[in-house]
Amino acid sequence: MKKNRPMSAQRQKTIQAITPQIAASCGSVKGKHAIVLDGGKTTIFISDKSREAEIIERYNQRRKK
Repeated sequence: MKKNRPMSAQRQKTIQAITPQIAASCGSVKGKHAIVLDGGKTTIFISDKSREAEIIERYNQRRKK
């Protein structure tokens, strides 16, 4: 069996540096723009604010079906 050794200082710094990047890519809404749809019942988050009108239009077209 391997013994649990303490983490090296360099490895710990690396993990601390990478963790915020991982959190930002895994379901985080940091740096994203909220779009409120369906009278406030639905909210989606997008990274490209210029696509807001297109997304609203596509959402409304899907609801009509």
